Amino acid sequence: MTEKEKMLAGQWYDANFDADLIEQRATVKDLCLQLNLTPLKNLDERRELLKKILPHVNVDAVEILSPFMVDYGYNVLLGAGTFLNHNCYLMDCAKISLGKKVFVGPNCGFYTAIHPLDKVQRAKGLEIAKPIEIGDDVWIGGDVTILPGVKIGSGSVIGAKSLVTRDIPANVLAFGNPCRVVKQIGLETLLV
Repeated sequence: MTEKEKMLAGQWYDANFDADLIEQRATVKDLCLQLNLTPLKNLDERRELLKKILPHVNVDAVEILSPFMVDYGYNVLLGAGTFLNHNCYLMDCAKISLGKKVFVGPNCGFYTAIHPLDKVQRAKGLEIAKPIEIGDDVWIGGDVTILPGVKIGSGSVIGAKSLVTRDIPANVLAFGNPCRVVKQIGLETLLV
């Protein structure tokens, strides 16, 4: 198996020294840099760059503000109506899937990579990646960090500055470090 195949299969792979993965990251990061230097009013140019960065996303159906950064781009899925505020980073070594109408606040990071705790193994450039899955109609406040393997259920709200280390169910308000469920969100909370 190639290192990319291992990465996509959720196995330990050489993230730091594999020439193919290094080239893929450099290519997409250069595209992200171009996007981030392109004025927001140049919609057509930004759209074309986003199509190259995120080949599996209907870029006409989402809004992404700069600066924006990914590691590969091809592992990102964004549903229609999703909004990514300034300074969003998607470390998409594994799939990062955001449902429809997901609102992501500024300065958020979605991290799929896990490095070995052992310093010798870590120095070899090894890592494993776990997917992140966000349901529909989720609101993620500013400065939120989402760690590898996390799933957040549809309709939930993640409060600002949260560190999401484990799954969050649907239709809840959750926040903190580590992020924890504070209360259920239902019709009665919407009427308050």
